[in-house]
Amino acid sequence: MNNQSRQSFLGKNHEDILANSYIGIIGLCGGGSHVAQQLAHIGIGNFVIADSDVVEDTNLTRMVGSKPADVGRMKTDVIADLIQSIKPDASITQVDGKWLDGDAEIRDCDIVVGCVDKYFERDNIERFCRHHSITYIDIGMGVHEEENGFSISGQVVISEAGGPCMRCLGILSDENLEQENKLYGEAGNTPQVIWPNGVLASIAVGQTISTLLPWSPNLARSTMVEYDGNRQTVSKSNRLPYLTTGTCSHYPSH
Repeated sequence: MNNQSRQSFLGKNHEDILANSYIGIIGLCGGGSHVAQQLAHIGIGNFVIADSDVVEDTNLTRMVGSKPADVGRMKTDVIADLIQSIKPDASITQVDGKWLDGDAEIRDCDIVVGCVDKYFERDNIERFCRHHSITYIDIGMGVHEEENGFSISGQVVISEAGGPCMRCLGILSDENLEQENKLYGEAGNTPQVIWPNGVLASIAVGQTISTLLPWSPNLARSTMVEYDGNRQTVSKSNRLPYLTTGTCSHYPSH
């Protein structure tokens, strides 16, 4: 029995397809660390991992693979160690600065998973992926104060040629980009906890694998999946029926 025998439902050639796939992960703390771990277990053979930060004490509560001894290390080093501890033969390209420093390597990716906090970065990653015809999967999660408590919510979006983008879906807008720019340096640390990141990362991994290996003719990938952390539910976004068209006016197909 080989170590992927329980994934045989993914198809006769799934091992080769996974081993030859290139996946980019931008942002390696909350969501990105989960994504890297799961994709390594599944058998992805080639990774491009990007993050400019070092591990801090506050990351240890949500960064899979990090330990107190890792504080001060580059996040890319920690996640590379995590991947290779699971899949020793994985090829890993590390981008230790801004993700665009690795633009040539990211252009070769089949899929890019974005796990970053800022609207500005998400907008730029989506623009890059659309320009280079790369499927982009975006994870967004937030903890928001409300009367008598807090709410946890998030979403996973697939942005690819011909389909709606994050502007179509109302995730990105000139208004929230402008507001973020005004508050730059004032917002402080964004509240994050490990289990919502894990839920959203697992959805993103599922979307990644279903893109590479559609294991059923009845498989339907949703452009946007929403997570309600207070009610512990995951559902197809109720924004989708309000789109006037399934195509994107912001990134018209060539």
